Amino acid sequence: MNRLIVVTTTAAVFLITGTTIALGSPADRQSPYVQTVYELLLNDGSRVYGQVEGESETEVVFRTTSGAALTTPRTRIASLRPVVGRMIRGEFRREDPNATRLAFGPTGRAMPRGQAYLGVYQGLAPFVQVGITDRLSVGAGTPLVFSGGDWDRPYWVTPKLQVYAAQGNYASVGVLHAFAGDENVGIGYGVFTKETSGGAFTLGAGAAYSSQGVQSAVAMVGGEAPAGRNIKWITENYAWDGTVVSSGGFRFFGERLSADLVLAIAFTDNSTFAFPVVNFVYRF
Repeated sequence: MNRLIVVTTTAAVFLITGTTIALGSPADRQSPYVQTVYELLLNDGSRVYGQVEGESETEVVFRTTSGAALTTPRTRIASLRPVVGRMIRGEFRREDPNATRLAFGPTGRAMPRGQAYLGVYQGLAPFVQVGITDRLSVGAGTPLVFSGGDWDRPYWVTPKLQVYAAQGNYASVGVLHAFAGDENVGIGYGVFTKETSGGAFTLGAGAAYSSQGVQSAVAMVGGEAPAGRNIKWITENYAWDGTVVSSGGFRFFGERLSADLVLAIAFTDNSTFAFPVVNFVYRF
């Protein structure tokens, strides 16, 4: 356990100190599996994706991702705008608006500067995350309902720094730090995400700590894959101090709103129990 903590800490320090070397140009940081196309929405609700091949004051020539050419009068066009997504089995799928995190834990992806999201875990724990730069984001949260008697209300902060991004590979370090009065607990972590043509997988490791010092090492393995035009399959699995939590489920998402419906199973030395995870996130 102590070796894992040392390795994680050393890797985080190495990545941070090597940031100026690893960042690269914006073109280098673009995932090779993600592309920007145009979404053409017509007045009757029809929606196609592709590229604009030509336009005039009265009409637009549009070639869809399937290769069909459409000449459409501007009077029939409700909107024409760029969107980000990927081709899956010949079909264009919009990207997840909440790609910087799995059901609970972070991915290696960064939130762009000026973007933000507001979410709620289990309907009881709201949180917000804001992109300060294209690499650094900061978040915070507190329980929506709290009646702790003599306990102080807990709060948590979630700074995250992306330290590597190139050709669909992303690495970040961060902290989930919670405090209530004089009590402090948290997890310092490093996380790596690799994009593939059919989704992505994420590996993470960190150290859980409290006011008394480091308590245990934590390891995480996660994955995500498109299951439909607006549905993604996600899994997230943790191991620490004799406990394993395995989860799997689906994320339903639109342009800005996403909802996670996941079943988690916890395995401890003395018992095994399952619980649902339901989260909602809205991106600004």
